[in-house]
Amino acid sequence: MSDAPPPDEPVPSARALLKERDYLLFWGTRWTGSFASQIQSVAMGWQMYALARLDRSVEESAFLVGMIGLAAFVPVFLLTLPAGEAADRYDRKKVLLLCLTGEIVSVLTLALATVNGYASPALLLVIAALFGASRAFFAPANTALGPMLVPRKLLPRAIAWNSLAWQTASIAGPAAAGLLVARSAETAYFTTFALYGLSAVLVASIRGNAKPEVKPGSRWQLMKEGLSYVWRQKIVFGAISLDLFAVLLGGATALLPVFARDVLHVGPEGFGILRAGPAIGATAVALWLAANPIRRHAGSIMFIGVAVFGLATVAFGVSKSLYLSVAALAVLGGADMLSVYVRQTLVQLVTPDHMRGRVASVSSVFIGASNELGEFESGVVARLLGPVGAAVFGGVGAVMVTALWARLFPDLRRADRLE
Repeated sequence: MSDAPPPDEPVPSARALLKERDYLLFWGTRWTGSFASQIQSVAMGWQMYALARLDRSVEESAFLVGMIGLAAFVPVFLLTLPAGEAADRYDRKKVLLLCLTGEIVSVLTLALATVNGYASPALLLVIAALFGASRAFFAPANTALGPMLVPRKLLPRAIAWNSLAWQTASIAGPAAAGLLVARSAETAYFTTFALYGLSAVLVASIRGNAKPEVKPGSRWQLMKEGLSYVWRQKIVFGAISLDLFAVLLGGATALLPVFARDVLHVGPEGFGILRAGPAIGATAVALWLAANPIRRHAGSIMFIGVAVFGLATVAFGVSKSLYLSVAALAVLGGADMLSVYVRQTLVQLVTPDHMRGRVASVSSVFIGASNELGEFESGVVARLLGPVGAAVFGGVGAVMVTALWARLFPDLRRADRLE
């Protein structure tokens, strides 16, 4: 019997997704929600740095910017298991609506405090923690809901378009945030408030079934089952842990307020351009993947993407030019998109629906750790080595992690087809 792989089956056209009404609403809420969170994140980072620089050094101010990431991560870490179990027990649409309500309240509080002159680093950290608590429940419910709205044969394309929604919002969001912050921080926050409201309306308009099949067992048993599943599936564990440690070390984007103001000296408008850099590259790659899904050598492509991500982080760190910095950030974002696409496709294809919430919650805490703790790590290292040293240190660390994981998880490295 031949060991040759079976011939490739036809891949459904991306136009087939346009016939899925509920998926289009889901895509819309994913875009508007991501657009809003990007503006909020940029505005909070810029405002924190501006407030801190009134009476602190560059290094101390960079550390406080990193503290926003830590404040957002702590509730994600503490609530991960109950959030995943909730996504597998309750109507996922209702969970999303509750989370969006929490985000609306938090950003409105921040907007009103800024208008009335009560904004402070302490308030920004509290809001970041509340936002993290909402996102702890939002991420697994959102990830688990998407596959319920499309036929399984369309799932790889849907995942690529899901990423495209996030990445295009990540281009428009930071660029818009730079313009909005240049006018006033409260303008950025009120804009975010309106976008979260629109996202909630789109979620409420989804008519399809959003309630998972609940398996018997106590809440604690179900949470343990999710952890056990991720641990046993070494390809899944290797993929999400690679993302954790590589992005944890290579979180140079957390220092963009510092680079914009005190390294490249480009102001809030330049900050918005820098913040959009990673998403420009990621969107280009996401568009290509949406039309040309990865068919072979998925594991190798993922490792190559993470290695290039680390090298681009180093290039950004040593750049003294806005244009070179944006180019490095674009390469960084495109490389990261490759690894994200492979990881998300692997996790969602191999996970049964009744466990998607719990597995997504474990994945989200890894992602949250890589993003929010990555911001904290960058702030701490910047306090010791300065912003340039922190970026170079993180990029080199990401490359070293890639080499180590390729050795520790050979099955992930040899993963071939995303099916």
